[in-house]
Amino acid sequence: MKTIKITGMLALLLCAMVTLAFRAPGYTITGTFMGLTDGTVLELVPSGSHDDEKAIGNATVKGGRFTFTGSVTEPRLFRIVAKGYYGGCQIMINQKATNVIVNAKASLSERNGSKFLDLQDLKVSGSPIHEEYLQKVAYREQLNQEHMAYNKRGEAIAKQVSNARRDKNNAKLDSLYKTEAYKTFEAEERAFFSNVTKTSTDLIMANKDNWWGAFLMLNAYSYFTPEQKPLFTSLSKNAQESYYGQKIKEELFPKGFLNEKAPTFEAATNNKKDASLIQLVKGHKYTLVDFWASWCQPCRKSIPALKALYEELNPKGLQIVSISIDKKEADWLKAEQEEKLQWPSYLDKGATSAAWKIRAIPAMFLLDEKGVVVAENVTIAQVKELLK
Repeated sequence: MKTIKITGMLALLLCAMVTLAFRAPGYTITGTFMGLTDGTVLELVPSGSHDDEKAIGNATVKGGRFTFTGSVTEPRLFRIVAKGYYGGCQIMINQKATNVIVNAKASLSERNGSKFLDLQDLKVSGSPIHEEYLQKVAYREQLNQEHMAYNKRGEAIAKQVSNARRDKNNAKLDSLYKTEAYKTFEAEERAFFSNVTKTSTDLIMANKDNWWGAFLMLNAYSYFTPEQKPLFTSLSKNAQESYYGQKIKEELFPKGFLNEKAPTFEAATNNKKDASLIQLVKGHKYTLVDFWASWCQPCRKSIPALKALYEELNPKGLQIVSISIDKKEADWLKAEQEEKLQWPSYLDKGATSAAWKIRAIPAMFLLDEKGVVVAENVTIAQVKELLK
């Protein structure tokens, strides 16, 4: 009997040791943001990708102090933000960064209708990979300086061109385009963006054999087009299969939703009412889901054509649903009022555009009466052709 008990205890101990061996290494981020009032809620948000990722942890400030705990299986970039605010700071951690300390002077402010967490004298310690991250992305500051410099030199001519475009004064524009000042500005702009491409590509290729290559590729581009496929395929297998490599792959080689049920729909109307996609497609042969934003000029320019399409085909069974990805509700409401949309209009509550893998707008999807995607990333002309 004693032998059985001892054996059972040994088995439990071995199981515990195996569990600990395979458990992801844990991290603790201890911070002091002096200047924040007690009760301020901070969030730890995954960063470094093009996704609008959700917070994976929150902490309440007390005496300026806060703590986040969690685990990672490979290097990840995180952002510490105040809930409902922009700004904050970024921290790179990996399995070895078990005890990270973050110190800064902090304040909450509001500028141009947006709220910000402003940090000064930021210091991050306890994460060697964070120091490496700062070195890897230092080139961006140099590029920012060059960008400001050539724009400063061409400020006068750029302002004249902008005013002429605003006034739709084509004769004035033609005259300005022929000046030496504009030719110089245009040449410097081309040289700058050529340098941006070369600098970022060289850095990516210098790190192509590990996850840094994929991370730096995400860091260099705001979005991807098919033109970046060769750059991605030049990365090593390890880089492509890393967390950030998989994020790039999802964008460059999207699976799509064709012949599948439409993804998550979480959006609200201007009177705060939610609606399900099932409700929206009900009673309609087809539904065109249009993702747009107040700041997207191509989106705004396409609205007259959408109205014409709606007027022609709505009596025959076509519904249109507009989903704005605006961050500010006020911006969406203003644009919605200006455009006077004749069909259901919603503001994304945060999860919809990510679920539909929206990378650029306008983006349109055609659904059948059961909510199944029958065409994706279509143009208005293609929709008309499909529905003949």
